Amino acid sequence: MNRIRQQRIKFNLGQNKGKFMKKFGKFQGAIALSLMALVLPACANNEEANIPGTGNVTTEDVVDNTAALAGKTVTVRSEPVDKVGPASFTVSDQKFFGSEPILVINASGEPFTLPADDIEVQVTGIVRNLVVADIEREYDLDLDTEYYTDYENKPAIIAQSIALAPDPGDITKNPQKYYNQRLAVTGEVEDIQDANTFTLDEEKLFGATDLLVVNPNPKVAIQDDQVVAVTGVLRPFVLADFEREYDLGWDLQLKQSIEAEYSTKPVFVADSVYPSAISE
Repeated sequence: MNRIRQQRIKFNLGQNKGKFMKKFGKFQGAIALSLMALVLPACANNEEANIPGTGNVTTEDVVDNTAALAGKTVTVRSEPVDKVGPASFTVSDQKFFGSEPILVINASGEPFTLPADDIEVQVTGIVRNLVVADIEREYDLDLDTEYYTDYENKPAIIAQSIALAPDPGDITKNPQKYYNQRLAVTGEVEDIQDANTFTLDEEKLFGATDLLVVNPNPKVAIQDDQVVAVTGVLRPFVLADFEREYDLGWDLQLKQSIEAEYSTKPVFVADSVYPSAISE
């Protein structure tokens, strides 16, 4: 009996082991597929930069993939590091230890003053290896070469647009600081009122509120909880002004609701809204 019992025990253990190994194999396969799903897009982003036209990248991407990105338009969002010349500064991803700063040259034709505090900026421009003489000629700029000795033949972004990039809560907590300025804001969509009216969720700053966004000319549909990038201008909400300047198509109930909640409060008037590849 003992020998039979031992054989049964061994048989059951063998069966259980087989089942376990089969499940473990499936588990390993799932892990492998998950890792491939993470790694392959990362490789594509690094090698191809995933930028058909304009793409969100990090400054580290620009440093590591200058050759692949050269001549392409990219968007980076970062805190400025240092002012270099009258029309240039550096940006860097502080979260990446030892990340090399990237030079940004303002070729937008609009003056830009670096923020005095820790507000990020969003830069959209063309990646180039810096050759000052070429940049001056191609963009009709007058650059003082003494500022750029340390940056010659290194990756740079020739900026076509530069905007402050505060968080939604930074704006609603201190709107006077941002009124009538061009901004680039990233946030999570919440409380969609209609096709051109929604809020960006604020969960980071204590005492801050969500930011109302009005998009007079929506080009893409948005969804709740979607992270989007919005560019535009901040202004105080005055219903009469908005009705005169924009064809928003609000019905009476929506007009009354928004006026009751947002009268004289900040409203972000968007000129573009698009899915963001920049995490919050």
